[in-house]
Amino acid sequence: MIRLDNVSRQHGRQVLFLESSMSLNPGEKVGLVGPNGAGKSTIFRLITRREEPDEGQVVINRGVTVGYFDQDVGEMSGRTVLAETLAGAGEVSELGAELAQLEAAMADPEQADALEANIERFGEVQARFQELGGYGLEASAREILAGLSFREEVIDDDVGKLSGGWKMRVALARILLMAPDALLLDEPTNHLDIESIIWLENFLRAFEGGLIITSHDRRLLNRLCGKIVEIDGGSLNTYSGNYDFYEEQRAIAQTQLEAQAARQAAMLAKEEAFIARFKARASHAAQVQSRIKKLDKIERIEPPKQRRQIQFEFRTPPRSGDDVLTLNSVNKAYGEHVIYDDFDLLVRRGERWCVMGVNGSGKSTLLRLVAGESKPDAGDVTIGASVVMGYFAQHAMELLQPEQTVLESLQTAHPLAPLGALHTLAGAFGFSGDEVEKPCRILSGGEKARLVIAQMLYNPPNFLVLDEPTNHLDMDTKAMLVEALRNFEGTMLFVSHDRYFLGELANRVLELSPGGATTYPGGYRAYVESTGREAPGLGP
Repeated sequence: MIRLDNVSRQHGRQVLFLESSMSLNPGEKVGLVGPNGAGKSTIFRLITRREEPDEGQVVINRGVTVGYFDQDVGEMSGRTVLAETLAGAGEVSELGAELAQLEAAMADPEQADALEANIERFGEVQARFQELGGYGLEASAREILAGLSFREEVIDDDVGKLSGGWKMRVALARILLMAPDALLLDEPTNHLDIESIIWLENFLRAFEGGLIITSHDRRLLNRLCGKIVEIDGGSLNTYSGNYDFYEEQRAIAQTQLEAQAARQAAMLAKEEAFIARFKARASHAAQVQSRIKKLDKIERIEPPKQRRQIQFEFRTPPRSGDDVLTLNSVNKAYGEHVIYDDFDLLVRRGERWCVMGVNGSGKSTLLRLVAGESKPDAGDVTIGASVVMGYFAQHAMELLQPEQTVLESLQTAHPLAPLGALHTLAGAFGFSGDEVEKPCRILSGGEKARLVIAQMLYNPPNFLVLDEPTNHLDMDTKAMLVEALRNFEGTMLFVSHDRYFLGELANRVLELSPGGATTYPGGYRAYVESTGREAPGLGP
């Protein structure tokens, strides 16, 4: 239904695609992957005609409707969340608006002369509206909004009151309600909690149209996609299978190509050595010329481009006491909304607690209490002996100074650190060469998150308190962080909506609910096995 045929596209000096092709067939679910800046969003803009290719063509079959979700949601205000969602439903939304206008016109005595024409048009519009499921549209919209964690009272309230992250959810709901033939979703999970991600995963699995999706959620891509298209060095490479299969096949192909390149390089070196040795001898002139011609005809095998693998290793943190954190009879409320009532918790050295709970259950509140950013109404929060805390907050990226460069931000956080050590730290988190001179105001969300994590980890804490640390991180950076934290010798308390991150790192689960707190030993995977659900807000 959608094809990119031999497409080339260049932004300034950067070549994104060179004679590259890919396709989306009816019912296919395609994961689009590649490093940040490789051109994933450009693919979507080419398909939606927001950009045109320099060469080649983008073909969309006649009659195919395309719905596109990106991070730029535009202005939303003056309507309810429900009305804003309904307004983006495409043709059926326009037909609904026309029906309302025709009903008003037919009831208007001043338009009696046009009654017959309005009745005829009303019949045509109503038939098409019914064909597209228009009369069930509001129920569908409410179901989608509920799946994306909107409460009923919010659905009927002003959309302008919402934060940017919740407006993103409204924009996503509009596209899902539209039910187009082809869905293009650019990072739809960035602002979703784990319950909404799992709901979206199930919704998309049942979606009968074609789908192209970018996401940093490995579990989502594995469960959803049967084809992966990788953007790599100007090429679009297609793999049949999910994300794990793609990684395996890519590694095999890379190893084979490296071996072929090495064999060819050895052969070429041997031939060039022969030419250099005998080119001055008349007795070997014919052989030398023959080998020169042979070399000219050989197509050189380029060794595979090596993606920059970010590595970070913790220095050994100082040892803390055995009792790292104690909460004793803690009460916390916001107005009449009680978050904690006589809440107790003990975190021991070496434990890795993930905190789970539906929106409003107090996950971030707990972390703020532990970090000292909030105080309990009653009870005690006690940090243990010799504990050095590192706290990553969701708002931490907003605290970066816009005009400071990456390097200056690291120097501000660690004024006594040697410059060379800070350059090494910046490189470990993806800022190499001139990238350390980037001002913070132009950094992407992922770059800001990397910088804040780097600031926190230079002097190694022995107790990490992390609130959604993987938001905005690409696959490579997330893999680096997981590997580094897997080898971390301290204690952790964290909130995350990334199921891969949870599964790899947690060895304890704290589930917060209106009925109180429940603890589960054995980590996230054991929690899923024992409860039969992947998140607290879901049924088994």
